[in-house]
Amino acid sequence: MNDATETRTMLLNVGPSHPAMHGVIRLIMELDGEKIVGTEVEIGYLHRAFEKSCEQVGWQQVFPYTDRLNYVSPLINNVGYAMAVEKLMGIEAPERAEYIRTIMSELSRVSDHLTCVGASAMELGAFTVFLYMIKAREYMWELIEQVCGARLTISYARVGGVKADLPGGFAERARAASDKVLAVLSDVDKLVTRNRIFVDRLSGTGVISQELALEYAISGPFLRSTGVDYDVRKDQPYSVYDRLDFDVPVGTKGDNYDRYLCRMEEMRQSLRIVRQCLEQMPKGPVSLDRKKMDAAQMVDEAKIGRTEGFHQVEVAADPTLEGGQRGPHEQVRTESRGVSLPSKEETYGNIEGLMNHFKLIMLGHGVIPPRGEVYHAVEGANGELGFYVVSDGTDYPYRVRVHPPCLPIMQALPDILRGEQMADVVATFGSVNMIAGELDR
Repeated sequence: MNDATETRTMLLNVGPSHPAMHGVIRLIMELDGEKIVGTEVEIGYLHRAFEKSCEQVGWQQVFPYTDRLNYVSPLINNVGYAMAVEKLMGIEAPERAEYIRTIMSELSRVSDHLTCVGASAMELGAFTVFLYMIKAREYMWELIEQVCGARLTISYARVGGVKADLPGGFAERARAASDKVLAVLSDVDKLVTRNRIFVDRLSGTGVISQELALEYAISGPFLRSTGVDYDVRKDQPYSVYDRLDFDVPVGTKGDNYDRYLCRMEEMRQSLRIVRQCLEQMPKGPVSLDRKKMDAAQMVDEAKIGRTEGFHQVEVAADPTLEGGQRGPHEQVRTESRGVSLPSKEETYGNIEGLMNHFKLIMLGHGVIPPRGEVYHAVEGANGELGFYVVSDGTDYPYRVRVHPPCLPIMQALPDILRGEQMADVVATFGSVNMIAGELDR
């Protein structure tokens, strides 16, 4: 009888019904005791056919789908797609619209990093940090809601600009919210950055080398934690980023702790960018004390031809349409009539404006880019977020392909986890900031 002992590895399923896997990822892990020998990553639980859905609607109607990519920072998705289509059409958004896009993108980035750091800390037992970070995220989302009318599915950008101008008093509220978020970051810094347990869980775990990160085409905070200072905002400047002064924080070891530090500093830099934009952006329209008329009344008057003096009247729009009136409209939307919906006064007050509006939303008309294809990338919260769009000269996209930044990281995850301890999986997966809406598309 052979009494020699035999050692075998063990297969362990982690997820998708596991709190740390967010219900959308399955890791099939091969373990030698507590040591990870191999990992198979299974994705696709939140696949929504994003790219094929975009081919079934008009160019402007793609925006709601982009909201649902990285749904923690949807404004960046909106802006990335809008700029890709603008590049295809050879048009530019007005300067004030570009500043507004930059402000909203950076607020979105802060919201994203607050969620990532807060949730990761909670999964490691630091529940207080999660509550602090979610409180700070609320300050950001309140600002976003005041501008977009929504907190998550915002659909704020448009081809040629943005939906509407900033509301009155936004600059003051944004500065006050920034101060409160910075205070929360300072509190969190004191709570965990030098906390022995927190540092031991993150430092030296989930390590990825510069070479491996570059081989997998990883970008964003995950790449920067290895010491590579690649940032689309600096290396391929778009919008107004080349006019702004900000730093790109980098790490040295490429571990979970460096990624935490990078994200904390990136939030401070984003708020620094917002403050600069508020100071630099062209002033908004000055109220000329025009007579105001309710939108419904304006429509009724126009139907019976009583439009005399309408060009001097400002429409009192519904709160969800504010910022689309004459004045704000000219400053945040391109002048191209083939792209930009007319101001509310034009739509409600004369037949030319009504027909212009009708042509832009009617099937078979709408926004029609010339035949061609372009790729345009922006710096998403997780790295380079790129849109490859193809036009066949109709009002529907022929192809909309998106490069999601957390996909390369998930591809590299087996290599990162090999040789790690099972207990480190949660910390490493948390630092990926995997967003299934973006990953699965």
